[in-house]
Formats: sequence, structure tokens, C-alpha cells
Amino acid sequence: MTISAIIENRQGGVISAAPDDNVAKVAQILADKRIGALPIIQNDDVVGIFSERDLVYGIAQNGAKMMEMKVGDVMTAPAISISSDTLILSALSLMTKRRIRHLPVVDNGRLISFVSIGDLVKYRIDKIEAEAAAMRDYIQMA
Repeated sequence: MTISAIIENRQGGVISAAPDDNVAKVAQILADKRIGALPIIQNDDVVGIFSERDLVYGIAQNGAKMMEMKVGDVMTAPAISISSDTLILSALSLMTKRRIRHLPVVDNGRLISFVSIGDLVKYRIDKIEAEAAAMRDYIQMA
């Protein structure tokens, strides 16, 4: 199965920010939307990702002045991205190897979605549970 199976029924756009946005504004978006990260977009390109982890590291290094800094100065860049035809297990492997929790989904140079490791793990668990239920039903009918 590919990433397209996870994102096909999503509604609404991807929440994003610009590199010139200040950290306080973007941190407020993370808090308001209860999300852990968002892509940073410039000229329709994903130029980085800003996450809770970036916020914590930035505060540790810069103190309170971090909140007035530009996201482009403290984001994780370049962004590692995948396409919608990437296999789910390949995306999970990439996240594990690179120790990241979010991936922009980019097709034909355009951001179409944003997935978290939680999205991928939930999909895999749901799939495994459905297969187990089908196997139990099969065994009970035999």
C-alpha cells in the first residue's frame, strides 16, 4: 500500500507557514491546531519543517528571544519529502532511519499533504487488525 491510501480521504488543506513568520506566531498555530509540526513554504516549495522539537531546541539555545526569531532561521531544512506513490513501509523506514516524525507529501513539485508517523502506524495497525479478523472468520467457517 502507498501513502495515497492514507491521504485519499483527507479534507481541507495543509496548514503551513512561511520562513519569514516569527516563531511565536507559528508556535501559536501548533498549539491552536494541536499539531506537532508544519511545513514551511516559500514560492510553492517546501523549504523546511518547523516542529515542537525545533521550538524546544531553539529555546534551549536562544532563550526567550527565540519567540521573535524567524521560523526560517530555526526550522529543520532541507525538508525530507515523499510522493503519494511511496510505500507506507518505505515511509516508516525513512522516518525511523532519519529520526523524523513528519513528512511532506509532494507530487509534481506541489505539496499535496503532510503525514505523521502516527498516521502511518495507525494505518498499519488498522490493516493488521482487519487481516486478523478476516483470518479468524475464515478459520471459524472451516
